[in-house]
Amino acid sequence: MVPEAKVEKGVRQDAGWFVVNARDARWLRNEMGWYCGFEGKVEAAFSDLGINLNVLPPGSPMAMYHEEPGQEDFLVLRGECLLIVEGEERSLKTWDFFHCPSGTKHVIVGTGCTPAVVLAVGARKGPARYPVDQAAVRHGAGVREATASPKLSPFVGTAIELGLPRAAR
Repeated sequence: MVPEAKVEKGVRQDAGWFVVNARDARWLRNEMGWYCGFEGKVEAAFSDLGINLNVLPPGSPMAMYHEEPGQEDFLVLRGECLLIVEGEERSLKTWDFFHCPSGTKHVIVGTGCTPAVVLAVGARKGPARYPVDQAAVRHGAGVREATASPKLSPFVGTAIELGLPRAAR
């Protein structure tokens, strides 16, 4: 039998199943927007599958343009976004789904008048790579030199503590 995991301040502390409301979970904020990953560290990390919610203000990227060795999938739950995939730009809106096979270069950028909310799910198969792409750079979502790790500065707190827009809560 799989035991229930201990959850403190919305963060899973050990292995096992758990339930947490996204409003009460730990959210991270950086220069790109807000992010809720639902998992803890070490044995409380998700080893096979990553899942997270992203709140993207207009003009803010979800990540930097990248590719990963595992598949990823994205569902726009609210708002409008710009998908840059393999150097091409595509508009996304509420309920649009993007399937991203392993090795597909991509990034999603919030657009429109209000923050977008995107659910992201991805296999954990190794580190991402960040290639240069001019469309991504033009939208503030790309690196100027290929790298294995772009620099970001996260802030940690609850959705309310980090000022998550009420429309996205």
